[in-house]
Amino acid sequence: MAPRKNFRNQAKKEVKPAAVVNKNGVKVEASVAASGGGFSGTKIFTWFMVLALLGVWSSVAVVWFDLVDYDNVIERAKEFRFNFSEVLQGKLSAYDADGDGDFDVEDAKVLLGLKERPVSVLLREAKEEYAVKEPDDSRDEATHPYGDENNAIDTKGELVEKAQPQQTVEESKQYNNQPGSYNNQPGSPETKETEAESVPEPEADVEPEVESVPEPEADVEPEVESVPELEAEFVPELKENAEDQPKDKLKEKAKKKKPKLLNKFEKTIKTEIDAAEKLRKKGKVEEAVRAFETLVLQYPQSPRCRYGKALAEDGLAEKMLSNDMLQKAIGTYKEASELPNATPDLIKATLKKRAERQQFLGRMRGALATLEKLVQIFPEDMALKNDLGVAHLLIGDNNSAKRVYEEVLATAPSDGFAKVHYGFILKSENKIAESIPFLRDGLESGDPGTDDGRFYFHLGDALQRMGDDSAYKWYERGHQRGHFASVWQRSLYNVDGLKAQPWWTPKDTGYMDLVKTLERNWRIIRDEAQSVMDRTTGLFVPEEENLREKGEWGQFTLWQQGKKAGESCRSVPKTCGLLERYPEATGCKRGQIKFSVMQPGTHVWPHTGPTNCRLRMHLGLVIPKTGCKIRCTNDTRAWEEGKVLIFDDSFEHEVWQDADSYRLIFIVDVWHPELTQYQRQTLSPI
Repeated sequence: MAPRKNFRNQAKKEVKPAAVVNKNGVKVEASVAASGGGFSGTKIFTWFMVLALLGVWSSVAVVWFDLVDYDNVIERAKEFRFNFSEVLQGKLSAYDADGDGDFDVEDAKVLLGLKERPVSVLLREAKEEYAVKEPDDSRDEATHPYGDENNAIDTKGELVEKAQPQQTVEESKQYNNQPGSYNNQPGSPETKETEAESVPEPEADVEPEVESVPEPEADVEPEVESVPELEAEFVPELKENAEDQPKDKLKEKAKKKKPKLLNKFEKTIKTEIDAAEKLRKKGKVEEAVRAFETLVLQYPQSPRCRYGKALAEDGLAEKMLSNDMLQKAIGTYKEASELPNATPDLIKATLKKRAERQQFLGRMRGALATLEKLVQIFPEDMALKNDLGVAHLLIGDNNSAKRVYEEVLATAPSDGFAKVHYGFILKSENKIAESIPFLRDGLESGDPGTDDGRFYFHLGDALQRMGDDSAYKWYERGHQRGHFASVWQRSLYNVDGLKAQPWWTPKDTGYMDLVKTLERNWRIIRDEAQSVMDRTTGLFVPEEENLREKGEWGQFTLWQQGKKAGESCRSVPKTCGLLERYPEATGCKRGQIKFSVMQPGTHVWPHTGPTNCRLRMHLGLVIPKTGCKIRCTNDTRAWEEGKVLIFDDSFEHEVWQDADSYRLIFIVDVWHPELTQYQRQTLSPI
């Protein structure tokens, strides 16, 4: 370190010229001012100092026997904004990157990216920055990165997010797993899917750099990030006089209060908490985790420090796409909620977040237990009860969900979220007429969580079954809201951009070889199907999707969600053998391969399939001469024995069987031909 010492001693011997003020009011050295800014002796000395500073870097490298890329060092030095006049005065501590009080090789390693900066330094700088930018000591809360005040659950549905209906149906949304819907019925919504569907994109956790505008207050989720859209909406309102605002707006504002996350003691360490929180909101989640871990060690009884640690771990889990890290965050949320002296608002925020993340990981029963605890602590909070109802739906307990929503509606009869869910449950019980007013009133309420394609789907379906043509008004509204591709095509598990048409030819699909194989061997397929039908083992099971108005409709499944039903195939080995070499059919995870028998007098309601990712082939096996027909959109056709009909069942279709004998067909679902191989591998099963 000798060169640095000599350099500093030399700087002390140098006598700094007196400064004068130029005509612009700027201080300059006397020698420069006298020469009019020319190339003076001081300039020469400055260049000498630059070369000497490079010598410092060289010495640092030599002392530690490390090779240093000088170009890299110089660039890093520029980024670090060296002030050479300060260096001359010995103020090297201003460039102390590792916090040890001097400028040495460790600082050089930090500048070169070979070493991380200590947490203590990061906290110190964050506190200094926070003190400059956010001097308001009256704020007791740090803001949250997610804006979850509208969340009932957060599924892709992924969790049910009340404000974003496209995320209301996924049962589990693990970072490395594909989720399924909580009601397992066609018409469940799903976020638009892309080729990267197998790895959900992490949520943004970076706060906008606009800090001078007051943040909107939230009455449910205490940690709402400030975003420009919200600022534009709320700032004018804050500037209005009370007498100039409508009474309903004043009432709404009166209901809102800023959540209190800090207890009495935590207010004394608010600056330290804010500094760590600043790192998290800047997206520096690794540093934020270390900072909050340090605070938890210093203040183990602080619920707010523990909550901050959980949020930071949560953010790190999203960045790493790590289920293990997310599970760690879930545990830390629990720890924070159980510490003594936690404020009610912090308990609510912590347990809500814990339940969301449990649902995200598919821990549905754990999430249910967390929400039950929340409702016990806050029995007057209807939003929490609504969340609890959804949690029951996610595990298939419709009866418990129904009781919860009945309790909510008894207390808050105009609650739109409770109405649409209660209507949905009634419809699942086949109480069609009773479900309509709840679904309709809930959608018309416009309450958060009601603008969901699933509810438009089921309201329209209920109206159709009651013979009410206003169904298409609701389908149109659902289309305008972006839930349906069109009034006719109402599937909700979709991939954008796929060719959409109701009827297809074999050439359109590109699966000519499969079609020819089916048509050449239709008699073999028919004979095996009839042999199964003749047995008294009950292998054909009734259609279970509640799609029939009347009649009998049985099915015998060979492949489901891309998985072979081995025992069934042993009953029809030739048929299964014919299909083994067609992965577009046997590997279609969003489809089925099955025999379908429909008895006379059967009518199937107008309906749509759940996804646009498949096409459906119907091979006629036993077709009565008259009375059997299928409509897709406004085009009605009939089957022929030995011929394949192909249609996209994401479009509305309807079936009649008015013949005097049974109709038997072979259904083969295939991937939509425009899906990539990667999409076929990664799309979730349906």
